[in-house]
Amino acid sequence: MRKNISLLLFLFVITTNTNAQHSPAKKQTKSILILNATAHLGNGKIIENSAIGFKDGKIVLVADSKLIRLAKDAYEVTIDASGKHVYPGFIAPNSTLGLVEIDAVKSSDDESEIGDLNPNVRSIIAYNADSKVIETVRPNGILMAQITPRGGRISGTSSIVQLDAWNYNDALIKENDGIHLDFPTIYRKGGSKFEPGSISVNKDYIKQINEVSVFLKNSKAYNSSEAKERNLVLESTKGLFDGTQTLFIHANSEKQIIDGIQLAKDNEIKKVVIVGGFEAYKSADLLKENGIGVLLRRVHDLPERDDQDVDLPYKMAKILTDKGVVVGLENSGDMERMNTRNLPFLAGTCAAYGLDKEQALQLITSNTAKLLSIDDLCGTLEEGKDATLFISEGDALDMRTNKLTAAFIQGRTLNLETHQTELYKKYKEKYNQK
Repeated sequence: MRKNISLLLFLFVITTNTNAQHSPAKKQTKSILILNATAHLGNGKIIENSAIGFKDGKIVLVADSKLIRLAKDAYEVTIDASGKHVYPGFIAPNSTLGLVEIDAVKSSDDESEIGDLNPNVRSIIAYNADSKVIETVRPNGILMAQITPRGGRISGTSSIVQLDAWNYNDALIKENDGIHLDFPTIYRKGGSKFEPGSISVNKDYIKQINEVSVFLKNSKAYNSSEAKERNLVLESTKGLFDGTQTLFIHANSEKQIIDGIQLAKDNEIKKVVIVGGFEAYKSADLLKENGIGVLLRRVHDLPERDDQDVDLPYKMAKILTDKGVVVGLENSGDMERMNTRNLPFLAGTCAAYGLDKEQALQLITSNTAKLLSIDDLCGTLEEGKDATLFISEGDALDMRTNKLTAAFIQGRTLNLETHQTELYKKYKEKYNQK
């Protein structure tokens, strides 16, 4: 047993030290002006031949270069992006980036905690800013993520980070933004995804909901009075009742969503977002009525049932958007960390199935920023917001043309080289010699 553990740790060390990582970018010291690109603002608007300027990490100019007279000497660095496109940085919600490095190595897996009700568990503490996976998602424009715990009924508290940092303190955009509830399921599935077993009714469904409701009621009572003894678990839920935190309800079926909304209303929780939401289209009117948005589960998937339209996952964002529901995209599921790089192409699929390109872009920029309550800082190219953006040679939602030539996080110029591109160059040079 000890030999096996030693071997795994050895492989882990070898894997994580192959090709040294680049240091995080230094703070912006020179003002930058991007000229002549097509700017996709993230709010549905486009500016042809744009002028985007930023200083000290903040956007200070968003304009049509033809309509204003620009003094180029007002900016220390000018980038001519003619024929290219500028986008706000993409945001990956409900992500475990930095929480797991290698699934097979237990010592590198810190995404879940023992226990059922863990609102006090803070994912940010376990976040590894040096993860080799993180550097591989930036070249596709994913520059921010909501780091979210897994496991239990109440998994814990998420935080939002930017993806170029020395440590979790440097990475933080918003700490402890929300608490995640894995809502009870109506049915229990046996077997595995490879060999599905029987499906049975969850006889404890009501009991499990009541357990969560009792916990929330106790939490509210504790936080609304002066307790004689401090309870860190109950204290950690305070933000749900004063509106500073969001309750993220992970639910897919129509009944789960309806019951989840009712649970939140019964306990006077102010901000709620549905995560997953495969059958959210059946409850769209209820969601809109209560001002609840949806972080839609990975759309590159099959329907839940045999009698559903095979294209339903691709059409879901269009259906909900037409109903007036604020929709973002999340990418949890198999191989979710490395598949984070495909987030823009999920949005591209939504564009191919009904949404126009700028609406699809909002699914991973402004809409997600609203649902995570960080839209005052990022999500769109607007003056006063963080200069977290990138330049692409073509359409960023198309895997054939999304080729980044430059990227910035809070004005800092990123190095887009990764251990993968280094290996590519290394072996390209080797075989070119023959």
